[in-house]
Amino acid sequence: MAVRATVSRFPLDADAQEAGGLPWGITVTPFATTDENGNPPAYGSNGHLLPRCENCWAYFNTYCDLEQWAWSCSLCGTVNGLSSQDSARYSNPQSCAEMMSSFIDLEMLVDGSEEEAMQARPVYVAAVDLSSSEEFLELIKSALLAALEALGPGSLFGLATFSHKIGLYDVQGPIPVVKNIFIPPDADGTLQIELEDAMPLSSFLAPVETCKDRIASALETLKPTTSWERTPAAGQGLDGLLLGGRGFGVPMEALINYLGSEYGNTFALARVFAFLSGPPDYGAGQLDTRRYGEQYASKREDADRALLPPQTPFYKDLAAVAVQSGVCVDIFAVTNEYTDLASLKFLSIESGGSLFLYSNTDDSTLPQDMYRMLSRPYAFGCVLRLRTSSEFKHSRSYGHFFADPQYENVQHIICCDSYATYAYDFDFPGTDGFSRHASDPPVLQIAFQYTVVVPPEELASVELISSSRSRHSLKRRIRIRTLQYGTAGNINELYDSVDSEVVLSILVHKVISASLEEGVREGRMLLHDWLVILTAQFNDACKLVHYGNGNLTSYQIDVAFTQYPQLQPLPRLVFALLRNPLLWFHEEGVHPDYRIYLQCLFSALEPSSLHRSVYPVLESYATPDKQAYPRHSLSRAALITSGSPIFFLDAFTTLIVYYSSTADPTLPFPPPHDCQLRTTINKLKQERSITPKLIFIRGGQDDASLFENYLIEEQDVDGSGLTSARGFVSFLEEISLSVSEHMKT
Repeated sequence: MAVRATVSRFPLDADAQEAGGLPWGITVTPFATTDENGNPPAYGSNGHLLPRCENCWAYFNTYCDLEQWAWSCSLCGTVNGLSSQDSARYSNPQSCAEMMSSFIDLEMLVDGSEEEAMQARPVYVAAVDLSSSEEFLELIKSALLAALEALGPGSLFGLATFSHKIGLYDVQGPIPVVKNIFIPPDADGTLQIELEDAMPLSSFLAPVETCKDRIASALETLKPTTSWERTPAAGQGLDGLLLGGRGFGVPMEALINYLGSEYGNTFALARVFAFLSGPPDYGAGQLDTRRYGEQYASKREDADRALLPPQTPFYKDLAAVAVQSGVCVDIFAVTNEYTDLASLKFLSIESGGSLFLYSNTDDSTLPQDMYRMLSRPYAFGCVLRLRTSSEFKHSRSYGHFFADPQYENVQHIICCDSYATYAYDFDFPGTDGFSRHASDPPVLQIAFQYTVVVPPEELASVELISSSRSRHSLKRRIRIRTLQYGTAGNINELYDSVDSEVVLSILVHKVISASLEEGVREGRMLLHDWLVILTAQFNDACKLVHYGNGNLTSYQIDVAFTQYPQLQPLPRLVFALLRNPLLWFHEEGVHPDYRIYLQCLFSALEPSSLHRSVYPVLESYATPDKQAYPRHSLSRAALITSGSPIFFLDAFTTLIVYYSSTADPTLPFPPPHDCQLRTTINKLKQERSITPKLIFIRGGQDDASLFENYLIEEQDVDGSGLTSARGFVSFLEEISLSVSEHMKT
């Protein structure tokens, strides 16, 4: 569990928080194998017996004062009694994890019988769009073959298709058998036959270890629906628009209900991979994609606001059904056609899944992403709870979860991997703040309950393995992290403790929320105004401005935060975020689905990855085996002044190796596979949550525009999209002017 705070020394009170001008919060990556410093948790058992505070329900931890028969809660100070068993156990500190570390991972008892736990086989279902092209289906086949290689023994796999009908495949016999159920064309229609009646779930879900070849054979039979098949299925939609035959809402609803009938029996978690080649345009859940076009100009509507909210609650409501059914949905959209991901996204992110967007089939990394996603461990049935000491409180949470309707500060996460990250804002409930005495510091505790499926080979009992080789066991665990923070005695200590990457994470969450609620323009204004206010308060706090008779008399505004290295990255990060397609205006040419994809991606990334996505890392090499400079600004001037022949840019989803046009022609291009640069690239690719595209460009011979587009510091943020001599420097000048105006008022 990695936890990072915007400031490692918390503000003393509400006045200090306001004066600092910084967001106050944390990011949490609960299923990360180590903490933010690379330290693993202390492992133990009997998590269900861990003592809890009678007042705030916090868990016992190493910061609690312990006596023989009592302990004092480190969060609220309540004195709690100890049972004789706990007193005996804690008399030997080395005997239990919670006495050895403030970061623990404990086994818990699983509800239900051992037999039920052993029946929890992982279930995966592929739902493939047949209202598509041959190229799309070839890509999906490759992706699913890669997925089959990643799935472990004991997994169950089901293959379904959708168009104007739903196809269910039975691959357990010598020849694949498909049963088709036609989808009613009307928007509120339901299937005339349940999927269970068309094919028993036991026939649909095939064991991967014995049916892998048959599943592969079934994939080869997938063909796009022909024009004559789609013509009878097409109908007249709203305003006489001719609909196609891509029914998506009904198949998803039917599949979720189909699987949900066996939730807790056949499976503890089912994952549905939905592969889309375009917008749903048939049956229930169909989407009107005409809202992306010129009609907003004629109706004087703001397209940046109109294209962000969902046009129907259908998929958000369906996500709630999926959660209740223990079904996680991952959506893979392979299209450059407007598909209205603003409506579809809820089905994936609220059910614990992911949303992927690929603009074409030619250079898609979908097969690699499928393999990568299924190869890494994940937890499910997760409950995340944040508790704080009484002097401060959590005010808002961000991330791909759904909030508990009954308990405050409790989030449910259906499926969580080691990269998934969540964020919290903090605030003061009153005017008191923290004590100035170090003996009473702020404390927060994060509890993460989760379940994992343990393969048979990892079970302790050899006899159990031999008698039930293909069965899996459920393990319920609780991971607890208790952190104690210092407080900043003055503004200098606060600024010295800033983590700019975490500040960026909180800002991105706030900007996305503002964009969804008020539009992109509001999001941009919020970001710009925040930097102006921060800069003004920084200059005021550092006595860089002077007042006489209540009026501003003299000033020299420092917009670069020259006295505080921890603050210095912030203007560049804000500038880069304003340049990011996440905040482009509609007229600048950003595809609305791509913007939604970025929202979903950015809101789940841990801070360092988000930093690379917003402001990529640019380094240079003298040769493929010798690094020259580890960090450059994203400017053409940096390229010229460095004199280096090779540059490597890491933009998280894209990795670019650029050879300068003046590079020695004897330098090997592309870099050899055994050089230092390649080693760095391979390490980065291995660590990524998604597969980055690797691109090699030779200056003077290849089109270098892709690389040059990342050199944003000479590009203005006025929305013109034109490169000019202005850019970051003029941005700082504009911020300086805004700061002076702000301080005069």
